Amino acid sequence: MTKAVVTGGCGFIGSNLVDRLVEMGWEVCVIDNNPSSGHVNGQASYLIADICEIDHYYRKVFENADYVFHLAAEVRIQDCIKNPELAIKTNVLGTHNMLKQARKAGVKRFIFSSTAAIYGSGFRLGAIKEDTPSDCLNPYSITKFTGEQLCKMYSDLYSLETVVFRYFNVYGKRQHSQGQYAPVMGVFNRQISAGEPLTVVGDGIQTRDYINVSDVVSANILFSKQIAEFKGDIFNIGTGKRTSILDLVEMLGGKDAEYCNLPPREGEVKHSLADIDKAKSFGWNPQINLEEWINEQGNSL
Repeated sequence: MTKAVVTGGCGFIGSNLVDRLVEMGWEVCVIDNNPSSGHVNGQASYLIADICEIDHYYRKVFENADYVFHLAAEVRIQDCIKNPELAIKTNVLGTHNMLKQARKAGVKRFIFSSTAAIYGSGFRLGAIKEDTPSDCLNPYSITKFTGEQLCKMYSDLYSLETVVFRYFNVYGKRQHSQGQYAPVMGVFNRQISAGEPLTVVGDGIQTRDYINVSDVVSANILFSKQIAEFKGDIFNIGTGKRTSILDLVEMLGGKDAEYCNLPPREGEVKHSLADIDKAKSFGWNPQINLEEWINEQGNSL
């Protein structure tokens, strides 16, 4: 039986990945520091632990593991800005600790969840390729970039195969909806449910590339089983299609949706669009259309 270790497996993307792996008949071991706040799959095993801790109990979790999917991270940008030490500890030290454990266990491949935030806020109308220079604007993006470099180092120095995914705007089942800096899709859904006007930051003409969590999960699984050799190779995970915030308002709330504008946030990206040709060349292709998914969900959003 194929065995996978999923860090952050109770979170938004991680829990969806765990569910899919369990459905496939894999043995799944999850490492998460707060499973009570997320989703737990009764057919997976769970270790409640901080990935930054170095202890012998990881040995059993990683023993005979084929793949590691590393999603555990400090992802709240404002928290990272207020407490950069937390970002560095979790996203750098924690990632190194998991790479070290994977190397010691002799896993086949380590798949690292990174972010398109690494590209920064430069004005771009065209699609962003993986070789676009980084422009890290905050502790979150710079620590994720450092995590990418650690993956490359472990491949080059220690022969651990690593794959890096730069996710664009992920939405879908179990997306977060609370907090000022929650993803816009989740915020809009919550506001619609509460009968509140939608809050549009800035003028609303800024565009994003929205990728469904199901397609993100498919990318993780597909690249775990690729026969190619990977040494820190980076792949954009998006759709290659742009959607404005005002388009999203209409999709979710209808043509007459009530909304109000909030002041723009300093340093926010105006346009973000993924070039996904590299991932597609390995057979991955996003399947879920944003507007069709919204229409299918209806009142269950």
